[in-house]
This record gives sequence, C-alpha cells and structure tokens, in this order.
Amino acid sequence: MLNPFLPALLLAFEAQKVIELRLVRIAWGGAEAQAELVSMIGEKVVAAMEAANTLMTGGSHGEVVARYRELVADNTRRLSAGAGPAGAVRAFCPQPTRRV
Repeated sequence: MLNPFLPALLLAFEAQKVIELRLVRIAWGGAEAQAELVSMIGEKVVAAMEAANTLMTGGSHGEVVARYRELVADNTRRLSAGAGPAGAVRAFCPQPTRRV
C-alpha cells in the first residue's frame, strides 16, 4: 500500500525548487522581481481559497495536495523557462575554482 503521506512529502520537495527559482529571480531585482513578488502573493491567496473551498465542499486532503502539486509544477515550468538573464543560476551559485 502506498504511504498516504508520500504526496505531501513530494509536494514539500517540489516546492523547494520553486522557492529556489523565485529567490534567484528576486535576487536579480528589477521589474521581473517586482512582478514575481506580486504574482507570488496573489497565487498563494487564490490557492488557499481554492483549498478551503475544496475542503468545505467535501473534498479530501489528498485532492488539495494534488492540486497544490499541479500549481507547483506549473510554477517550476514557468520559472525554469525564462528565469532572468542567461546563466543566472550559475552566476548566483558559482562552481568552486580548482587550484593548480
């Protein structure tokens, strides 16, 4: 039998990637960072209202977690596709240099 906590655990791991991508975008600053902050707050409010509605109408916690995972996957795709200048993540987290 599948562990009932597995989807919630996967959601936690998947959300970490979105947090990383958002922090990189915000760290670069500018209009993209401002737009990301505004959309992030709006998305959280809408998702919370949607989750509350699901539970109030008899939905399960599993349905809420599944929907959150869909939203996290959408954000991962969106943020990975055009995240800042080319190589922004590499510039933000450079590889250690090798000494000879």
